Amino acid sequence: MAKLRIKYVCQQCGGEQSKWMGKCPDCGSWNTLEETTDIPPSPAQQRRQTLLGNTSLTQSMPIVLPDIKPLIQQRISVGYAEMDRVLGGGLVAGSLVLIGGEPGIGKSTLLLQVSGAIADNTGPVLYVSGEESIEQVKMRAERMDIKGEKLYLLSAIEMDVISEAAQRLKPALLIVDSIQTVLASHLTAAPGSISQIRECTLQLMQLAKSTHIPVFIIGHVTKEGIVAGPKALEHIADAVLYLEGERYHSYRLLRSVKNRFGATHEVGIFEMHGEGLQEVTNPSAAFLSDRAAGASGSAVVVSMEGTRPLLVEVQALVTPSNFGNARCTTNGVEHNRLLMLLAVLTKRVGLAVGNHDVYANVVGGFTLEEPAVDLGVAAAIASSYREKYIAPDMALIGEVGLSGELRAVSRLNLRVRECAKLGFKRCIVPSAGRGAQIRAELADAGLPDDFKVLTASSLAVALEIALH
Repeated sequence: MAKLRIKYVCQQCGGEQSKWMGKCPDCGSWNTLEETTDIPPSPAQQRRQTLLGNTSLTQSMPIVLPDIKPLIQQRISVGYAEMDRVLGGGLVAGSLVLIGGEPGIGKSTLLLQVSGAIADNTGPVLYVSGEESIEQVKMRAERMDIKGEKLYLLSAIEMDVISEAAQRLKPALLIVDSIQTVLASHLTAAPGSISQIRECTLQLMQLAKSTHIPVFIIGHVTKEGIVAGPKALEHIADAVLYLEGERYHSYRLLRSVKNRFGATHEVGIFEMHGEGLQEVTNPSAAFLSDRAAGASGSAVVVSMEGTRPLLVEVQALVTPSNFGNARCTTNGVEHNRLLMLLAVLTKRVGLAVGNHDVYANVVGGFTLEEPAVDLGVAAAIASSYREKYIAPDMALIGEVGLSGELRAVSRLNLRVRECAKLGFKRCIVPSAGRGAQIRAELADAGLPDDFKVLTASSLAVALEIALH
């Protein structure tokens, strides 16, 4: 019998040490090393690994690039155009896709709907549930009216059982819910530990590449909002998606942060109902549906999420501070970015907001990360401070620099065209010293005759145009 080897694995970064120590030398975290024992694989497991590794993807000899025949396979549609957009046009055979999100956000609901659609249109689907019994999954499927005549449910956490069932059934899609509950039998660590998550993900990746079965795995997230486990977990996966949204809002955003087969930072919009998640075909109109016209402190910004422009309402409230230190509270806007805009408004525009409490909010639970929304956020703050409203048919686009200048943004044509499509009549964009050229470029965008594109070189000029 082979000798057992004891090692200590950091539960924060996955680093391995030969002895226990209070502080991990790799990541610097305290009290994160846990004792684990490596058990050599059994002869049956060694044979299984040999069979899985004996594929065309693991050649013993290198092959020159022109002699390699490419895989000509069509993408598999998941049945939802919003999710196909995030995946880059659909699922790729043999791909490993990781979906993360907070508890209760709708990860299992979304993948159960996807499994039902693929089972009806493409082929059999194997749904492995490690957290729920198959009876609980069936109750959820009946609530969402999923028939699933080719949808197979399996309640198991052993990686050997999952691999054997997948190779026997040969499904069109394999879903594992969730990776934190799966364990490899040759490891003594508990499910959810760093070593178990990494080993099980590697085995699922090998299974996907050898059998060309696309695999979805669900991952829990930490308090920091990232998938639990080592960062290598995201490196192993072909695509990493995050399902985001506020718990008390019905909208859910499926965001791509990594995709080897498509564009990154694409966003799919869904709305949670009692029957499951439904696609939002016109998200800009949905986000602006409850906007109150003629109210101060409100502005419409245009944010690019992947290749899609989204119009979102930004609200600001500026009130005199009743205490010694003024407060700055944000929801959906980066806090440091808001502090920078307040400093620019104070220094370059002359707004004395230093002794005022400032509250900024993005309607709908959306999170704005693009610098092109700076102008809209600053205009909403100035509108609330001066008690002057921004015209309801005006949208604002532009990045604000520390000197108060407006800097150019990417894909201006798409942004302005989206504003015109939703009925807006005016749009303020950065001139960046080439106002005539911008007007000429936008003239070819097919805008209505009554749509006006207004250019501004600085934040002060833009505020004079927007506030009246």
